[in-house]
Amino acid sequence: MLPQRRRPHMSAPETTTVHLRQNQAEFAAHRLKRKPRMGETRKMAATLPMCVVDYMDTTKSPEEEDIAAAIKDVRARLGDKVLILGHHYQRDGIVEHADYIGDSFMLSQKAADSDATTIVFCGVHFMAESADVLTNDEQAVLMPTLRAGCSMADMATLEEVERDWPTMLERGGWADPALRDDPSAPAEANDAYLVPVTYMNSSAALKDFVGRHGGVVCTSSNARGVLEWAFERAGERGAVLFFPDQHLGRNTGLKMGLEEGRMPVWIPAMGASSGLDDARIVLWHGFCSVHKRFTAEQISEFRTRHPEGVVVVHPECPRATVEAADADGSTEYIKRFIDAQPPGSSIAVGTEINMVARMAKEHPDKHIECLDAEVCPCSTMYMIHPAYLLDVLERLEAGELPNRVVVPASVQEGALLALERMLSITA
Repeated sequence: MLPQRRRPHMSAPETTTVHLRQNQAEFAAHRLKRKPRMGETRKMAATLPMCVVDYMDTTKSPEEEDIAAAIKDVRARLGDKVLILGHHYQRDGIVEHADYIGDSFMLSQKAADSDATTIVFCGVHFMAESADVLTNDEQAVLMPTLRAGCSMADMATLEEVERDWPTMLERGGWADPALRDDPSAPAEANDAYLVPVTYMNSSAALKDFVGRHGGVVCTSSNARGVLEWAFERAGERGAVLFFPDQHLGRNTGLKMGLEEGRMPVWIPAMGASSGLDDARIVLWHGFCSVHKRFTAEQISEFRTRHPEGVVVVHPECPRATVEAADADGSTEYIKRFIDAQPPGSSIAVGTEINMVARMAKEHPDKHIECLDAEVCPCSTMYMIHPAYLLDVLERLEAGELPNRVVVPASVQEGALLALERMLSITA
């Protein structure tokens, strides 16, 4: 069960090469106990996507060692009142300090189940928002930096969805579930509703919209079950609006037996790629910039080098990539898949490089490589630098609540409703 909110918050390759060049100005700022100057911070954010990192190198520079030691010291002084959560896509310098490592929803559940008064979420903004919705009012959710967003989540804004929603309803001949006494009730004979389903990778504002319109949140691990639930609410003549990631929606629909022709893509402000008369899933035109890079050609090249090898990818990859792979699933599924392969296995993985490199280091008896030889990290996840984590912990020890993520009370109710519906499906 989710915690009851008693009151709203009060404030509104094999080894691909990346050698992280330590931001000396930022490190010096921490040693001098001051915040980095505006120009210094901007410089770090601007150069992150261009940095080069050896993901298999476990050594630290003297500066990195000092930061890691300082984090451990302040973490020990703060004790159990602080919970540090790290997503699978975080760099090792963050993961080593995390109390839990997992996917976005698992980490949010850990936050909700924790007695810690402060949760430091080392992930991107929508994850911290979900944690704030799921935790109680006495818990504060912080991020090492508030600039760590998600480009895919930003591809579907509340303004765009609210603007296009009436047009979708009109063109598809569907009714709005919000008009019913119980927006999430199963459809009756001849009903035709458009039921919104949002991926976990979306803003709290969109989750609120979904909750108010009888919809539900999904993850990459439960998308099929959630879509089955949504189809029951839409009716045989109805449809589901799936956003923001078109690839997860399409791949899941195909597994459920839908033809791609019944899953048109909706381009914001422009309309659908084809007619909506026979649509069963309307796919929002969003995607993950990292997973879009993985291709069927890369899989073919891997199989040429490793005829006995296996390939596992994330369902955010394009259809051709998923169909060419041996398996696909969430980050937790990918981890279990790799763990289950016997020693000596060759495994190609289609997901973010920090996780792939970590799996390779944890399984030295297996050959594990990233599908994309020119792989780059998720640039927004990579904004979570150990120096930022240290800064947040030091300021927390000083009595501050820096970089707090607060979902407004006006948004919490609908977002929590959409999350609770998901939990009722997967329970």
